[in-house]
Amino acid sequence: MKNKLLILLLSSAICMSGCAGKTETTGTSAFTEASAENTTIATEATTSEDTSMETAASSETETTVSETTAETAKEKTMVLKIGDTKVPVTWEDNDSVSDLKALAKDSLTIEMSMYGGFEQVGPIGQSITRNDSQTTTSSGDTVLYSGDQIVIFYGSNSWSYTRLGRIDLSEDEMTELLSNGDVTITLSME
Repeated sequence: MKNKLLILLLSSAICMSGCAGKTETTGTSAFTEASAENTTIATEATTSEDTSMETAASSETETTVSETTAETAKEKTMVLKIGDTKVPVTWEDNDSVSDLKALAKDSLTIEMSMYGGFEQVGPIGQSITRNDSQTTTSSGDTVLYSGDQIVIFYGSNSWSYTRLGRIDLSEDEMTELLSNGDVTITLSME
């Protein structure tokens, strides 16, 4: 585009020098017409280039927005396995779950132990954010206890916990998975 503009300017200069030999009135008239024509062509060329650049920039912005939207749609979710069984979980939206997701990004394995005939409990390995409140749990509830232990219920209990999520299985399915001895759970991001 710069080359076209340069050619137009050179054409104007040549036209002016060619028109200089004519009488003053004719030369001025020819110069004015040529100059006006060249200005119009240069303006149209510049406008066309600006429009093309704006379209390219707009297209680039749309692509970036689309890519960001696609990345968000592909955002990973935390997955819980009890032994080798992947279980459906509805996770809470809180800081404790965010902390747990950060730990699960490289996969987190927790050795659980049966306790009280209604829950499995195991150490996370470090303390995470907690917001305990008096809670009555039911089968499938997954909670944080003392900020550093995860508890999964197949029965019911009342205590001060931070809710993490709920496993979407029946009480019978939960009892089958958790009541036959200690289990290992794995948290990962998929």
